Amino acid sequence: MNPFQYVRPTKPQAAIDAVAKDPNAKFIAGGTNLVDLMKRGVMTPQKLVDINRLPLAQIERQAGGLRIGALALNSAVADDPQVRARQPLLALALNAGASPQLRNMATVGGNMLQRTRCAYFYDTSMPCNKRAPGTGCGALEGVNRMHAIFGFSDKCIAVHPSDMSVALVALDATVQVSGPKGPRSIPFADFHRLPGDTPEKDTNLEPGELITAVDIPDGPFTKHVHYQKVRERASYAFALLSVAAALDIDGTNTIKAARLAMGGVAHKPWRLAAAEQALVGKPATEETFRQAAAVAMQGAKAFKYNAYKLKMGPNAIVQALKTAAAA
Repeated sequence: MNPFQYVRPTKPQAAIDAVAKDPNAKFIAGGTNLVDLMKRGVMTPQKLVDINRLPLAQIERQAGGLRIGALALNSAVADDPQVRARQPLLALALNAGASPQLRNMATVGGNMLQRTRCAYFYDTSMPCNKRAPGTGCGALEGVNRMHAIFGFSDKCIAVHPSDMSVALVALDATVQVSGPKGPRSIPFADFHRLPGDTPEKDTNLEPGELITAVDIPDGPFTKHVHYQKVRERASYAFALLSVAAALDIDGTNTIKAARLAMGGVAHKPWRLAAAEQALVGKPATEETFRQAAAVAMQGAKAFKYNAYKLKMGPNAIVQALKTAAAA
């Protein structure tokens, strides 16, 4: 690991200034991803700005929803009574992530900012436009069984690994950030980026901006929810593919509103807006769910080793919706 400076400010503005003034500085909180990347030489920041002393770990009720601080631990959010009662889909997604030990260290902000687990990104001897722009994408013609089926480009086919983020995009969350130009709000759907020609840019954060909180609006999705994660091991494994499903079903078994998103299929959490609309006004039946799954998979394209996702995807959507409806 390369040597680096370490500072630990106690005020948000001091942390923002420390990163904004130094292009080689990075924020660090739980460090569950960044430290691994530093050990492997994938990222080599010359300064780490430890933000753990900042007052950003709250989980609190506010007008119209919940506000979760960027430093709230994944385990604390998943176990919080307010989250479990008002946003159970988020709790399910968090508990599907990583392992209990990592959830006890990882923060909400860090979870959003974790880098792809593409093997070519982690291997510094291989070409990777995300790690080293202009070197090529080794996964395009390589071992790409974990890779994208939506929203990719010829520069990058990697996927975003966060389970939590799949739930947050489905729940219409908003990211609160603060930076050199002051505070601003970013709809969660716009926070992460598709690769395009600049796959090295994972998010739409500006230099020096610090995530301070995530706001989740109240909604009717407090009962019929499910997070379906298909993976190779029961714990400590990233999703081959995942589905966040939430339904509002009336007394006649008619779907009044729906939220759907997928993980493990794109460079960002993949919201299935067209499939949501296909569910509204329909009976909560397997036939309805299969029709919505067909809509959701429109435009999907596989590579040599991930064609299984074209079959797994609709099956996982149907299973997630069936489980949510039966909850």
